[in-house]
Amino acid sequence: MRRLLGLLLASVLGLSLLTAAGGAASARVEPLPSGTDADYQLGGEDAVPDDVGIVARDRTARAVAGKYNICYVNGFQTQPNEKRFWRRPAHWRLVLKKDGRAVVDENWGEWLLDLRTPARRKRLAAIVGRWTAGCARDGFQAVEFDNLDSFTRSRRLLDRADALAFARLLVRKAHAVGLAAGQKNLAGYDGTRIGFDLAVSESCAQYDECGRYVRSFGDQVVMIEYRRVDFRRACAAYGDTHAVVLRDLDLSPSYTPTFC
Repeated sequence: MRRLLGLLLASVLGLSLLTAAGGAASARVEPLPSGTDADYQLGGEDAVPDDVGIVARDRTARAVAGKYNICYVNGFQTQPNEKRFWRRPAHWRLVLKKDGRAVVDENWGEWLLDLRTPARRKRLAAIVGRWTAGCARDGFQAVEFDNLDSFTRSRRLLDRADALAFARLLVRKAHAVGLAAGQKNLAGYDGTRIGFDLAVSESCAQYDECGRYVRSFGDQVVMIEYRRVDFRRACAAYGDTHAVVLRDLDLSPSYTPTFC
């Protein structure tokens, strides 16, 4: 009941945050509701329990009516199943390369995007911005831009300044269509400085990073853990104030999540 009341209160009162995106005009966005659970459904759509008020899904999936929906967008790297899109000549020039070959995030088989110049960042922001606008049209309330830390896997071709300059553009794109912007990765960096409204953190208890996000975003943090021991740690420390969920690594729709 406490969770449902928190969600209803946020919805009925139309609460919003005032955020600034790196010097841009402030934008009104809807914050994460308090007192509710969250599920992370990037692996496919599944039924949503009544007590779950926050749902994260891929940008190609459907938003859930009556819930706070977070749209997953891989903002700094390519999706493995979208290589044909990025091989188009106009897009291929925007993929980061070393010695003529795309730089790959080996863990996920994703190509890194080339953020090294303002012109490339602007063109990439236009592409990601179209996806973000699609999230808004489809009924999402927020967007998480994955892989803010891609520069750490770039073979020193990118740096933090490149990533943050691009992130500012993405935050503005989100705010322009009324979506809250979610920071993903780069724990310890206070994304509110460039306009991020919330954080989505995977395995923050496992890597002792939850407190870093909470210091920057307060209760505007969703925590996803993949090991029961880490889930218990997160629940003990943050379960009363934050949405914490235990999921499987494949994020399979057949998996039953556990909440604090």
